[in-house]
Amino acid sequence: ILPHHSPLLTTLAFGVITVITKNERDFFTVSGGVAEVQPDQVTVLADAAENVEEIDIARAEAAKNKAESLLADKSTMTIEELENLRNSLRRSSLRLDAIKKFKKGKNIHGFGG
Repeated sequence: ILPHHSPLLTTLAFGVITVITKNERDFFTVSGGVAEVQPDQVTVLADAAENVEEIDIARAEAAKNKAESLLADKSTMTIEELENLRNSLRRSSLRLDAIKKFKKGKNIHGFGG
């Protein structure tokens, strides 16, 4: 969002936010929340956020594999359990995708270039 943007209040979905300060560019995964834009600042209140540089690849892969495995037998799950599991899969997939696209020095566990 550029300086002097019109005021705005919006909800956030699962995705990546880029934060640019001076000469740095940082990337954060977010899982829901709200953002308020004012002409001179942006405030993000995310349900969950994580700096892409701090994501543990092994943990994200394990979470994704576990969610996929549990989803294979969803016949005994409640609607709430199923929704929580789907969100877990979305979060872990988002984290892995963000690593592939945004992590600096991406030569980690076969990711990167």
